[in-house]
Amino acid sequence: MELNITKSLVTLLLMISCFSLALAIPYNQDLRLDFLVPHNKARAQVGVQPLTWNTTVAAYARGYAYQKLGDCAMEHSHGPFGENLAEGYGDQFTATDAVNMWVGEKQYYDYESNSCAGDACGHYTQVVWRDSVYLGCARLKCRNGWWFVICSYDPPGNYVGERPY
Repeated sequence: MELNITKSLVTLLLMISCFSLALAIPYNQDLRLDFLVPHNKARAQVGVQPLTWNTTVAAYARGYAYQKLGDCAMEHSHGPFGENLAEGYGDQFTATDAVNMWVGEKQYYDYESNSCAGDACGHYTQVVWRDSVYLGCARLKCRNGWWFVICSYDPPGNYVGERPY
């Protein structure tokens, strides 16, 4: 019984430590720009206002990314924000690469029918969602050597029946 309580306490303390670390490590201005610039370029192309970096949204994204360090599984957080995920291998997989992957889905989005032709385009529509104004992202290297990238959007987008712009 004592061993189970001790294990539970240690697990809880480790989780709190990871989340606290995620909040304590400051964001590098270049990393913010690596996420913001390609987002706002895509948004400008369709006449949508630029996103602004938000530290609360970024802390949420970073906290979730830390939870994925063990396996880098591409599972959404199901949290309060809109969300795009990406993974890549090698040191050349940058924040900009992840955003460009999402924006690359533009070719599948048909504005007239407000639908995707062929492949998925929900990552792209979240990037350009007109009502999303705040962005927070994280890029962390998982234990398996892959990079896990998450961007969170506030307010969230991709509401069924609504156009992104």
